[in-house]
Amino acid sequence: MNIDVNQLAEHFAHTPFQVKGIYRYTKNPGVPHADYTDSYPGFVFPLTGKVQFQFNEMPYILSPGKVVHGGAKMKLAKKTFHNANWEYILVLYETYGAELAGSSLSNQHFELPTGHSPRLKELIVQLWQVYNQHGGLSKFQTEMLFRDVLHETLLSVAHRQTKRDSSALFMQISHYIHENYYLNHTVASLAEQFGVNRNRISYVFKRQSGIGPAEYLSQYRIEMAKKILLTSQATIQHIAQAVGIHDAFYFSRVFKKHVGCSPAAYRHKFINNPF
Repeated sequence: MNIDVNQLAEHFAHTPFQVKGIYRYTKNPGVPHADYTDSYPGFVFPLTGKVQFQFNEMPYILSPGKVVHGGAKMKLAKKTFHNANWEYILVLYETYGAELAGSSLSNQHFELPTGHSPRLKELIVQLWQVYNQHGGLSKFQTEMLFRDVLHETLLSVAHRQTKRDSSALFMQISHYIHENYYLNHTVASLAEQFGVNRNRISYVFKRQSGIGPAEYLSQYRIEMAKKILLTSQATIQHIAQAVGIHDAFYFSRVFKKHVGCSPAAYRHKFINNPF
């Protein structure tokens, strides 16, 4: 089941909840396996290895880099992998408030792809250790730490989604540039073309390629110009126009900046050795 991380954050921001139990499990053939989940919903935090759970016949692979939520009193099946050592921590919780019944997660199962987060692993292990201490201070720390664990989990998921979205946007715009490098592009025109903020485009290009969109376009135009120089007898003026730069003098300056020599010198040096 897919779940929106922002809706999940909104849910826990407005829903009173309390930790009901924290348990650490490791591969142990002597431990009996339950046929149904507990009376409370819970989050499973894999620490090592790999094991498969099925909540109401929906399979989830538990392994580091993801967190799985299981609902209360769900039909449960578990499959272990041959010679796979696994370990996970289960946190059961209870929500309160009759008005929240319609939005409760107690009957839902889903997966949260967090990626490998040393901080999250550190927090969840600390949570388990604090829970197993005694006294009122331990109970208070448990509640606070569980909120920290949820916060880190949601942040990790949101970060991965942003990264994935950034990669997809970069691929779309860079492909468009490759196909239309000879047109008169600006950051503003690209932003309008793809319906995003111009600051967003600049951020995405610097994150994905290390340079801004204008520099990316300039570099790609020079790469195309290099190919034309070595495969045709076109004049510098015509080549400049062919790659979308209508001022031949400006084209030569940009070319020299990127390549280290003028277009004419580049052609003279490599015309007999294009590869």
